[in-house]
Amino acid sequence: MKRIVSLLPAATEIVCALGCGDQLVGRSHQCDYPPEIRSLSACTASRVSAEKASGEINRDVMTQLQSGESLYHVDYELIRELRPDVIITQAQCEVCAISYREVACELAPLVAAGTDLVSIEVYRLADLWKQMRNVGTVLRRSEAAEAWIDAAHGRISRILELLGPETVERRVACVEWFDPLMAAGNWVPELVDRARGINLFGTAGKHSPWMEWKELQAADPEVIVLMPCGFDLERSAAEADVLVQHPDWPKLRAVQTGEVYVTDGSQYFNRPGPRLIDSIEILAEILHPTRFAGDHQGEGWRRL
Repeated sequence: MKRIVSLLPAATEIVCALGCGDQLVGRSHQCDYPPEIRSLSACTASRVSAEKASGEINRDVMTQLQSGESLYHVDYELIRELRPDVIITQAQCEVCAISYREVACELAPLVAAGTDLVSIEVYRLADLWKQMRNVGTVLRRSEAAEAWIDAAHGRISRILELLGPETVERRVACVEWFDPLMAAGNWVPELVDRARGINLFGTAGKHSPWMEWKELQAADPEVIVLMPCGFDLERSAAEADVLVQHPDWPKLRAVQTGEVYVTDGSQYFNRPGPRLIDSIEILAEILHPTRFAGDHQGEGWRRL
């Protein structure tokens, strides 16, 4: 058995999905699913307070990045004490988690001594299949990886079957940050597509773009789905006040028709791991309520 330290929530979920959760010996402070891993040693901490309002968090993040400082503190001494055979991190976004470059530099002696340093990078849905296979290979769980991928494809096919070709696609704006406004990019446009929606902002495979209120007004979406990065359902709903108080908010069609929904972005849409499939189901429940029972309602999403 390999001793694994995961510094990325999505990676922790991948490890557990492959049946290797009992091999985890360390995690990041953000890793919180499945619940049983919360007892593991946390090897990181954030240097930016998540208790502040959206606008203040954004300013703090920009200040840290412009100064060249990492947004996270990593307890490298603890990682060394844990004697991992595998360390999993990411090279995709310095805001989301610890960067591969920093870990590779600080733990070079461990890597030189044989510790596998694995980078998770997911920009599109197909990248999730690739990373499942990569981690599966490192952990000698390739068969489990293929089984999970086959099951995921089956779940997506089931969604499309329930929707049927006659389902009318709905125009959707997915909002990943409130102050300033940011649309959801990377894999989210593909999730919308799988749920038979028309994604209005953000491009599949590209980082999430900032947007202006005038763009949101001009597009006037039928449905608005709020999925702020790092916030759970309750916090997302509370932070939405900054949108509700904007003078142009009542003018939007989705607001007038009651088609604004808040989600647990932290657990689902922002986390490029196994629960991206659950995220497609959430979108399908929101966009096509007559065809889906709403199994995730109240836990993964609710009407604002």
